[in-house]
Amino acid sequence: MSQLWSQLQFFFPSWLDFLQILFVAFLLFRVLLIIQRTRAMQILFGILVIAAAYLLSQVLRLTLIETLLEYLLQFGVIAALVVFQPELRTALSRLGQTRLLRIVNPMPENQLIDEIVHGVAALARKKTGAIIVLEQEVGLDEYAQTGSRERVAVSAAMLQTIFTPGTPLHDGAVIIVGAEIRAAGAILPLTQYAVTDKTLGTRHRAAIGLSEETDALVIVVSEESAKVSVASRGRLERDVDTARLREILGGTLPERSPALASTPPLA
Repeated sequence: MSQLWSQLQFFFPSWLDFLQILFVAFLLFRVLLIIQRTRAMQILFGILVIAAAYLLSQVLRLTLIETLLEYLLQFGVIAALVVFQPELRTALSRLGQTRLLRIVNPMPENQLIDEIVHGVAALARKKTGAIIVLEQEVGLDEYAQTGSRERVAVSAAMLQTIFTPGTPLHDGAVIIVGAEIRAAGAILPLTQYAVTDKTLGTRHRAAIGLSEETDALVIVVSEESAKVSVASRGRLERDVDTARLREILGGTLPERSPALASTPPLA
């Protein structure tokens, strides 16, 4: 009877069990959030396919295939740790840089949005090319390391200064974390997908590329047309005006269709 009761206790977890389940679920969620739309996600799917094939070979008693996959799984883990060491290091770094583990910057959100909007509007009026990245949940330290590391408060004047033509940092991207500029002149990854619109330059392709790999919000000012675009989740919205940019930054408007809007450019 006592043995039966001990087995039934499995169906009545304690508060400590619930706590452990929540902790593991949170870690899995963070890992999936970090690796979504990256090579790591493709690697994970590949590992799952191999594991499924291994289980199937066991069920069907395919001895040769089972043995080969067994060796592959044993030595594949070690090989993956060596080959994908940079990706693993980046993932662990990002895990420690999420908003939940960072101190909130004291600058009010409305003031931060005003500074960014005014800075972008001024850059657009002058037809000064710019690319501004706003970090969200996924950390961007990997990309910040490719530029000049900074730690200054966000302001319209600072954004205009950084992107002034002829300055050392004007060709790269500015990365904003909270209410601080953390990097300038950063190099961003270009999109790996074909871009049908041939009018899009390197800045736009870099904006799309970063938004494919992370959840960052990327603002682009075109020096040819003075139009403003915003990239998010691998999609680009063009001809963004001041009001629309403010709404995007404030998160007050539902997600718009990827069919690009026809609103007038910033003025």
